[in-house]
Amino acid sequence: MSDSRAAILARISRTLAHEAAAEAPEIVQRIEAHARGPQPQWGESPRERFIEKLEKVVGTWSEVAGRENIVQAVADYLAAQNLPQRLVLAPHPLLDGIYWPEDWQAERRRAVGEDRVSLAVAFCAIAETGSLVLLAGPDSPTTLNFLPDDFLCVLPESRIVPRMEDAWALLRSERGGMPRATNIVTGPSRTADVEQTIQLGAHGPRRLHVLLLQGGA
Repeated sequence: MSDSRAAILARISRTLAHEAAAEAPEIVQRIEAHARGPQPQWGESPRERFIEKLEKVVGTWSEVAGRENIVQAVADYLAAQNLPQRLVLAPHPLLDGIYWPEDWQAERRRAVGEDRVSLAVAFCAIAETGSLVLLAGPDSPTTLNFLPDDFLCVLPESRIVPRMEDAWALLRSERGGMPRATNIVTGPSRTADVEQTIQLGAHGPRRLHVLLLQGGA
């Protein structure tokens, strides 16, 4: 149990004059067990399920054979959308050592208001809902996920997990504690608040494009 969690439970115990909650066996067991409730079942592989759900929420994707092909995949997307070769990208280790052409404007930093295209790396993806999981941190600025109109995200296909519970289990096992923010992104931003008409880009990107990276990462 983390020190902060133990401190919170101890304060509650003192306030209620109860046995120390941080040490109560039944509480510790419940916290550590992470019991799962009923879960939907399906026959497809996690990869197939993720793609199916991503397309249903108007997300797009392209297959990338390896890290050396990321630049070409981004170039193909920009050309298809008639966008200039200009983007802001995450200072993520997976993107280290990638050469961007000299005539491009590719900057590794957080996004600001005038940035049109961003590129980040997902922590993992959830097949059940077609969602990307992104963790806030120095190598993954949250502004990249929400400010630009076009959000491109590298997703190693080995990081697609079946369900939401699997994403949290992966986060606990690899990171130990929680990041400051965990963002779960399912398709482009949308709203139907105005006359029940779907509008894309209301609270975030108008377009979400996943670069599905083959192999491990």
